[in-house]
Amino acid sequence: MSLALYAALVVATGLERIAELVVSTRHARWSFERGGQESGRGHFPAMVALHTGLLVACIAEAALADRPFLPWLGWPALVVVLASQALRWWCISVLGPQWNTRVIVVPDLPLVRRGPYRWLNHPNYVAVVAEGIALPLVHTAWVTALVFTVLNAVLLLGFRIPAEERALTAARPS
Repeated sequence: MSLALYAALVVATGLERIAELVVSTRHARWSFERGGQESGRGHFPAMVALHTGLLVACIAEAALADRPFLPWLGWPALVVVLASQALRWWCISVLGPQWNTRVIVVPDLPLVRRGPYRWLNHPNYVAVVAEGIALPLVHTAWVTALVFTVLNAVLLLGFRIPAEERALTAARPS
């Protein structure tokens, strides 16, 4: 895969993120109209910066460090990237208007326990983690994969997932 084709993949991923934000904005409006409460606002700008940085760093590392495309690594990584997108959009479709990029919970709505939520509490984050490792590795940007993975783990485990768990527990019907 040429660097130009890889850059197109990363740009397409960025466009997909914009589509997510459009859906998220619509869902936020729906949630707030039904009494939704937002939690964890403090960590959200860091998440946006990290995810934007991932996209920039993928292309920058591949180009500036002259990273080669290694078919034995790149093609399987691309499959993981595509699978993570499929999982992400499965989560979005299953949660419907309850899905959001922010932590907005509508009180008294039951937890969703279908689709991937039958097996995992946070399957969307499986997609985020998989993509954050795989997208850089499509073109052997291993430093980006490593740095994103560590910083993402700090944000997810230290801030995001605890904020979601607290918000869901507080809003759960008794």
